Amino acid sequence: MADRKKYIAHLDLDCFFVSVERIKDPSLIGKPVIVGGNPNSRGVVSSASYEARVFGVHAAMPTGQAIRLCPSAIVVHGSHADYGDYSNRLYRRMTEWAPIVERASIDEMYMDFTGCESLYDNDLPAQMHRIQKMVWEEFTLPCTIALASNKVVAKIAAGTVKPAGVTFIPHGTEAEFLAPLPVDVLPGIGKKTAPVLHKYGYKVVRDIQRADRLSLESLFGANTDWICNAAQGKGSDVLTTDGERKSVSREETFSKDIQALDELEKILFELVEDVCSTLRRKGWKTKTVTLKLRYSDFSTLTRAVTVDPTHDDPVVFDALRELLRKTMDRRQSVRLIGAKTSNFVDADQGELYLFPKDERREQILKAVDALRKKFGSDVIHTGSL
Repeated sequence: MADRKKYIAHLDLDCFFVSVERIKDPSLIGKPVIVGGNPNSRGVVSSASYEARVFGVHAAMPTGQAIRLCPSAIVVHGSHADYGDYSNRLYRRMTEWAPIVERASIDEMYMDFTGCESLYDNDLPAQMHRIQKMVWEEFTLPCTIALASNKVVAKIAAGTVKPAGVTFIPHGTEAEFLAPLPVDVLPGIGKKTAPVLHKYGYKVVRDIQRADRLSLESLFGANTDWICNAAQGKGSDVLTTDGERKSVSREETFSKDIQALDELEKILFELVEDVCSTLRRKGWKTKTVTLKLRYSDFSTLTRAVTVDPTHDDPVVFDALRELLRKTMDRRQSVRLIGAKTSNFVDADQGELYLFPKDERREQILKAVDALRKKFGSDVIHTGSL
């Protein structure tokens, strides 16, 4: 059993939000479509069709800028309730095909087919094509599927055949597959890290595969093992089920209603510290943080914001504090406040640290967690460094 080959599939719904909007309104098919906020305010792009992407439009771009790049684009505000419904139904359907399914985000999931070879005629690559066909016929959603030995390679492979592709990376060929790809396909190498690596001559994955250990350690420090393993095509093959990884939240109900903003912020920070300690212990980073307020009249308000993957207390707190200051009704007292994190990625999928200050920050957080575990949560608090 220990030597059994692992088969991990990554399913990525292509332009998911746009695809759902086209199901609702077929007249959008074939046209440049942007799902996002109001271009006349501070709205941003949530998703863009490939017809819009050729003009340079991409997610997280201000909607106004996207319209300037692609004047013919049709802007749809979208319905996250609809997207959640499609995602949930597809997730439930996929649990009928694979023993273990991990929802990575609203439009991505991993499936573990290890041990299922005989169920699918000993041809799992062909089964990926059948699953892609099923997703289209039952949900009218285009998707890309990649099958590999682990999550890292499966996700990267899916990115090389989008949209509507299917691929299989045979066991033992992972490093060869990765070698000619741009270095920024590796998890953790993002927009800030890639240009620095290019300056040092690391342009494709092969450059990292061939580099000596000391050179890599001077750049990556404590992350060297991770980057070396990823470059060789090694990664986690353990999936986390949906129920285990839905959200991490903390909230507090007050014995006496509170109206003072500074007092609420102090309590909020303590909740965030607890939440982020849990995230680091589980090896997760959050991409969505949610503020919950319940007023003295028992009316409840929730507000969420998307952040770069993080498990750093001050980063999460700053996002929630901004939500609190923007949304709190100063005329009412608050009886409950809560902090919630969701939409998780593995901690190693955040951008890697190339600089001593950033690496030192991670070391500080680990030390803080160790002290809290030994002496209690109130022994030490973090702040922005």
